[in-house]
Amino acid sequence: MNLSLLTVGKTDIGWVREGLDVYVSRLRHYVPFAVTEIPELKKVSALTEAQIKEKEGELILKQVGPADILVLLDEHGAQYRSVEFARWLEKQLSQGGRNLIFVIGGAYGFSPAVYERANGKIALSQMTFSHQMVRTIFAEQLYRAFTILKGEPYHHE
Repeated sequence: MNLSLLTVGKTDIGWVREGLDVYVSRLRHYVPFAVTEIPELKKVSALTEAQIKEKEGELILKQVGPADILVLLDEHGAQYRSVEFARWLEKQLSQGGRNLIFVIGGAYGFSPAVYERANGKIALSQMTFSHQMVRTIFAEQLYRAFTILKGEPYHHE
């Protein structure tokens, strides 16, 4: 199974990119992992929030195959402690053969079509983080989950 992180917009803050690169490199020791950045829409000032979400949603859904597991990083999603997230991830991986795609949406969230296609939603916190910072935070949590599953001494309880 391949894992990927799909984001709307590029990671243009240097220290966020550096942190993301560190965890992407570490994750690749456990599983094929990629980050795909969908370019931000241009000329959005004339569009409503709903139109922006719809257009971003179309771009997101173009990246998703019919058999892929699509999980949205969404403030209304399930919240897990790190060990619980590791067990959830293990269950997803045991299904085998399908790609597991995590998505960080744009500033306004996801379109109804993306919510409808999604297989699940995860919230990292009740707090709000910048969309760029979430990339690194989530990549670290994925790495942490793999170290928990492998019994490696990264996570401490």
